[in-house]
Amino acid sequence: MQVPPGQTLQPEATGQVVEAEFSFPYLAHAPMEPMNAVVKFDGDTVQIWSGSQAPTIDQAVAGAIFGVPPARVAIDTKFAGGSFGRRAVPNADYVAEASMAAKAWGKPDPVKLVWRREDDMRAGYYRPLYLHRVKAGLDTAGNLVAWKHVVVGQSIMAGTPFEKVLVKDGVDPTSIEGVNDMPYAIPNMRAELHTTKLGVPVLWWRSVGHTHTAYVVETMMDQLAAKAGKDPVEFRLALLKDKPRHAGVLKLAAERAGWTSPPPAGTYRGVAVHESFHTFVAQVAEMTMTGSEKAKVERVVCAVDCGVAVNPDIIKSQMEGGIGYGLGAALHDAITLTGGAVDQGNFDTYRPLRISEMPNVEVHIVASNEKPTGVGEPGVPPAAAAVANAVFKATGKPILALPLDLESVGHV
Repeated sequence: MQVPPGQTLQPEATGQVVEAEFSFPYLAHAPMEPMNAVVKFDGDTVQIWSGSQAPTIDQAVAGAIFGVPPARVAIDTKFAGGSFGRRAVPNADYVAEASMAAKAWGKPDPVKLVWRREDDMRAGYYRPLYLHRVKAGLDTAGNLVAWKHVVVGQSIMAGTPFEKVLVKDGVDPTSIEGVNDMPYAIPNMRAELHTTKLGVPVLWWRSVGHTHTAYVVETMMDQLAAKAGKDPVEFRLALLKDKPRHAGVLKLAAERAGWTSPPPAGTYRGVAVHESFHTFVAQVAEMTMTGSEKAKVERVVCAVDCGVAVNPDIIKSQMEGGIGYGLGAALHDAITLTGGAVDQGNFDTYRPLRISEMPNVEVHIVASNEKPTGVGEPGVPPAAAAVANAVFKATGKPILALPLDLESVGHV
């Protein structure tokens, strides 16, 4: 519930207050297959072969370059070795370059363009850098009664054809999704967005705004539960009485992870639950932290409610892939700039999750008669938060900035 106009949210009036500031870096999409396309122009029609995520945009851009109507541009959409949002670009950058090369070639032969990984990593588009500041209040019984949330970052819709449709009153909904629609029953809630304008090109990234909002909300929930002296799962469930699908996946993940049974010595659990793209996902991460070995995420138990499970194997594989993708970014990755130039160029400086780091993943699908919803992105948001909450359980120190290098966490 939003605070009425003219009133001020004052969590200081409650029993206890928890405040935290969070920072998230720019992120590259870093697909295993770099940007590429094949374009052929016979003087009348254009044929494009590409792993496109936005063929309508690619069609229009290519048509404008060749001076033909979109109806004379055919796109053969291929499977891509990873996209994560990078192949859906408002200006169709790599398809446009391939089209300009084919036009310059001037012959009815196909022209193939393949970017080096450095081309994309250093001159591509990035998940925006975001900052969050949260102040939340508990009453004397440890109940969550107030939440003030400020988000600062770039708009991914600004300057695109989608801006006029999606941005309302200066608010890009993708910047604040996951905050303005939090499922928790909080009597007093205020959310603010401050949109920055910078020269760094930004774009949607797998799970879009939920990449950072889920992390903030779910790690704050663990901090609040600890302050209230309550179990993190029970603390959440008390706030989800009117959200049966959130509560359902949370209960299922906790049950299958053995949440109520003490883990082995040196093993710590963290939990997170989040809805994105109308799909509900809860995850319990188990990590080991000992005095002799590097901390490691060993296991992730995932429960997903995506309505009717049309293809269970695809659902499981998408959850597994989303968890791996989310963990890789959370544990290792950041795009930084020096003198306006991107520092990272390849997988030696922008490190994906290694096979040896991938935890065992268990996926449990909720039986449902609800309409089927997406599974390509919702596995990502809870992953980082669940791991950070396991670290918090082990150390008592919340993780307020990503990436989280487990080597820097220390041993307990």
